[in-house]
Amino acid sequence: MRILAVFCHPMRESFTGAVLDSFVAGARDSAHEVEIADLYREEFQPAMQAEDYAQFHQRPMPADILAEQERFERCDGFALIFPIWWWSFPAMLKGWIDRVFTAGWAFALPTDTEGSQLEPEGSMLTERKAVILACAGGSERMFEKYGTRDAFSRQIEVGTMEYCGVSNVDTHILYKAWEDDETRRSAHLLLAHTCGKNFSSDEPRLP
Repeated sequence: MRILAVFCHPMRESFTGAVLDSFVAGARDSAHEVEIADLYREEFQPAMQAEDYAQFHQRPMPADILAEQERFERCDGFALIFPIWWWSFPAMLKGWIDRVFTAGWAFALPTDTEGSQLEPEGSMLTERKAVILACAGGSERMFEKYGTRDAFSRQIEVGTMEYCGVSNVDTHILYKAWEDDETRRSAHLLLAHTCGKNFSSDEPRLP
């Protein structure tokens, strides 16, 4: 299986970078082929451009977006590995999704001009599965207390992945990942390795 690992962190040597390394090592232990999209190191341009509106007028998209979509199309599944900032994606990853998951490629807008764009006619990424490994500074208790986990699920698992037809999403929030606790960090890295190793399995991906 070919996996696209989309990594988003300004510092490659961060703990989030270690999570990426563990995931990739686990995937390769199971003979999966992994391609890494390192958004910061590749200097991806996350801000929407005027040219990006070509998607709504049946015109060709910018070359950088076509290249990202071609890379995505080569994969059988993908992983998103990032820190949680303000209950969500970092801006760089949000911009990657904004620009790459386009109408006519990731989803189809209604043909009825009076229809709501909140309800796509067809989702187009249905054959791929996803793993989400998100590093959080807070605790699970804090996320539950303030509804952060539910907000994260609705926005990312439902509003983004499910909207584009990706229903097989294996999400893991790595709580207190920024604390200097080697036992906790080792457990997080083991989980990331297991998610990579068991990527193609229907079994639970917990260690």
